[in-house]
Amino acid sequence: MNNIQESLQLNLTRRHLLQNASKSIGAAALATLSGAGIQSVSAADPKLRTHYEPRAKHVIYLFFSGGPSHIDMFDYKPEMQKFHGEELPDSIRNGQRLTGMTSGQKSFPCVAPMFKFKRQGEHGTYVNEILPHIGSIADEITIVKSIHTEAINHDPAITYINTGVQQPGKPSLGAWLSYGLGNPNDNLPAYVVMISKGRGQSQALYSRLWGAGFLPSRHQGVNFRSGKDPVLFLSNPDGVTGNSRRKMLDALNQINSQEFDEFQDPETQARIAQYEMAFRMQTSVPDLMDVSDETEDTFALYGKSAKTPGTFAANCLLARRMVERGVRTIQLFHRGWDQHGSLPRLFKLQCEDIDQPAAALVRDLKRRGLLDETLVVCGGEFGRTIYSQGALSKDNHGRDHHGRCFTTWLAGAGIRKGFEYGKTDEYSYNIVENPVHIRDLNATILDQLGVDHNRLTFRHQGLDQSLTGVEPARVVKELLA
Repeated sequence: MNNIQESLQLNLTRRHLLQNASKSIGAAALATLSGAGIQSVSAADPKLRTHYEPRAKHVIYLFFSGGPSHIDMFDYKPEMQKFHGEELPDSIRNGQRLTGMTSGQKSFPCVAPMFKFKRQGEHGTYVNEILPHIGSIADEITIVKSIHTEAINHDPAITYINTGVQQPGKPSLGAWLSYGLGNPNDNLPAYVVMISKGRGQSQALYSRLWGAGFLPSRHQGVNFRSGKDPVLFLSNPDGVTGNSRRKMLDALNQINSQEFDEFQDPETQARIAQYEMAFRMQTSVPDLMDVSDETEDTFALYGKSAKTPGTFAANCLLARRMVERGVRTIQLFHRGWDQHGSLPRLFKLQCEDIDQPAAALVRDLKRRGLLDETLVVCGGEFGRTIYSQGALSKDNHGRDHHGRCFTTWLAGAGIRKGFEYGKTDEYSYNIVENPVHIRDLNATILDQLGVDHNRLTFRHQGLDQSLTGVEPARVVKELLA
């Protein structure tokens, strides 16, 4: 009997020791995390902390998934007409690694744009004629023609520009901002994602592109969808009332709070916060998504598809409504830009889908006094090649992936107006002036929100991780007003 009692006592002592140890370890982890982020930001309860005065309160990132052709949109080169159909010189290609789709080609004929460019705005900025609405806001935007990346295939490239590395598992830009700056809105997520599909070939998009990675899961983006349930599993099941849902959450929160007190796991607090946010979103999301209070003038501004849920135009309108409600990061993914063939036809259709809504978003933010506090970024994961993929005919061709140079434009808070930056060679193939790596672009975005990319870190696997990684990155001051 004494042996049994001793055994029980030993087990209780072991349990007590392990519990206390877990608390100590958890407290140490929290202390580490608290010192890792922005000015003592806690991973469990981030508050608004900036390294310096922010220029922007919100970011709207228009992401054209698939690699829009910079050659056919913004990077005008009149010389291209002279060598249309000629072989791309080896001196220009300079041993570039090619994708598997064109590496076996014996011929690499150059393709000039099949649509004309027009000078737009006070500064005479060249914009393709198939983008008349974006051309009309040329005096409001900065066009960066020298963005570059090492990635040449879609998933690594889109993962790279969104998370800072080509491999999965790292937090996205919006998640970093949520972790560092907190959420200014009690009723909506700090980071919202919406996806639309264009009329070209679409690549897969994975939820990890807006994921939290190793950050607490509360910082991941929330995907808003079109249709009856914009957020999956948000509505109460049949037979469950709001009161019963409230009682259930209270009970769960009590259990989770006890678990946190015992083990000090930050993810437990993240779970509590997510449950509570979901409950509040049952009211806030339907109000956000109900656009019946918008004027006909506003719908006309965004274009004929603005009333159709799930379109790029409708999502642009919703993005403005989210800014009005305090959402910090809104990312609109528009798919269909992977034109390996039939580019003239498909590219024109894609441009028709995005041209008016993208310009309308800038105009709408400006007329409501919101553009000065909102940073708008528009671009993709890479550009397209000057040479044709496959056969080149009089009215048809395709372009392969090209990461050596591509174009992104910015507008709004802190950004210069009517400005162009960076220069490529006459083939739009290599950068010859002012290169901007995707790390530099991300550093600049963070900077406009008052965040030093070198100081927004999170200790993970023994390293102080950051969005821009360990390789050099700079804020591109030349883009700033």
